[in-house]
Amino acid sequence: MTDLPTEPARGGPGERERLFGDLLNDCVHCGFCLPTCPTNVLWGQEMDSPRGRIHLMGQMHEEDVLTETAVGHFDNCLGCLACVSSCPSGVAYDALIEHTRYRVEEEHRRSPGERVLRGAVFSLFPHRGRLRALRGPLRAYQASGVSALVRRSGLLDRISPTLATMERIAPPLSAPPPPLPELVPAVGERRARVGMLVGCVQGAFFPEVNTATARVLALEGCEVVIPRAQGCCGALSGHSGRLGEAADFAKGLIEVFEARQVDRVVVNSAGCGSSMKHFDRTLDEAGAGPAWVERARAVASKVVDLTEYLVALGPRAERHPIPLRVAYHDACHLSHGQGVTRQPRELLRQIPGLEVVDLPNKEVCCGSAGVYNLFRPEAASELGDRKGADVASTGARVLVSGNPGCSLQIASAMERAGSPVAVTHTAQILDASLRGLDAGRFTGALSPR
Repeated sequence: MTDLPTEPARGGPGERERLFGDLLNDCVHCGFCLPTCPTNVLWGQEMDSPRGRIHLMGQMHEEDVLTETAVGHFDNCLGCLACVSSCPSGVAYDALIEHTRYRVEEEHRRSPGERVLRGAVFSLFPHRGRLRALRGPLRAYQASGVSALVRRSGLLDRISPTLATMERIAPPLSAPPPPLPELVPAVGERRARVGMLVGCVQGAFFPEVNTATARVLALEGCEVVIPRAQGCCGALSGHSGRLGEAADFAKGLIEVFEARQVDRVVVNSAGCGSSMKHFDRTLDEAGAGPAWVERARAVASKVVDLTEYLVALGPRAERHPIPLRVAYHDACHLSHGQGVTRQPRELLRQIPGLEVVDLPNKEVCCGSAGVYNLFRPEAASELGDRKGADVASTGARVLVSGNPGCSLQIASAMERAGSPVAVTHTAQILDASLRGLDAGRFTGALSPR
């Protein structure tokens, strides 16, 4: 995957625009991207395909005009990067759409309603403490039984499709596990010292995934450093064109992990990992200066997804059998954004008795895409329904995913279709195997409410 070059771009925005034009010319409009683009699959419209959007980007670049129509097509893009994986010409669509979204947010005046919605979303989701504060009220709401009445009435859908989506995808909450310590010692001889990202949505709503991740790393001989001071990585902000905000979040996280002197920074959330591996591109685009870009590049070079790290490290702890059939879902920012597809399957297939099956249409996004399902709930819902049908076709009782947004989106879609499935994380399956736990524990994960 080609990045927007960082070294020459330090000359300023004008130079970055020239490089942007160079990257636009890489597209030969061959159409290999069309079958993998979710919005093209949904609507079959040229301007809602990658090559159509690249055509609009070219107009924006040459004429220096950003029209309302073009913004709508750019906003329709999920940023799933399936087109990057399918492109035979190596077009850096990831760099192109990010740069375009930065310009949209700088130059386009959104409607008052859109500004309020985006302001609310970004004042909440990148802040783990604020998300944690929602756990108590959300648990009480779920326990009251009001949720079923609200859904049957369709009231929220009429008031706000975004609020309806948030209500539907909220995970069933139980008492959270004890907070993780800042240092988890290795079990047995220490093989490595790694930092661990806890994430915002992951940390607030899926703390058990982080607990499982830390335990697996420790059982495989890693000393795990989990800084309490860590904040958001900036993935959601950067994905939505909020460049300054993304850069500020990135700087904070860079400082935290620089100070911990770790061999690697292990990430268990696909969207976060994809963003962190491009910290240098984000800070360069934001004009942070050469010193910050170098610091960002040094930390980014240490970032690794949990599954790719464990495969490279090699197994040491004993795997106990889990007699279960599971379907594996490729989160877009793990498969397309980071190129990590083999390693999760390899880890899962190391577990005796575990049968791992792939989904049909696995390259097509589930519709979560960061906060896309909040900004484009109708399109996201249709994509979620398609993905849910693909999961159901496998006959698997459990779906394994490496991203919290995907887990919420797919669980919601399958519950809506009346065929609920348990959704869990690769780390939780592996943790259960290493500890010899019963497979039945997974059939209750994200069970229907």
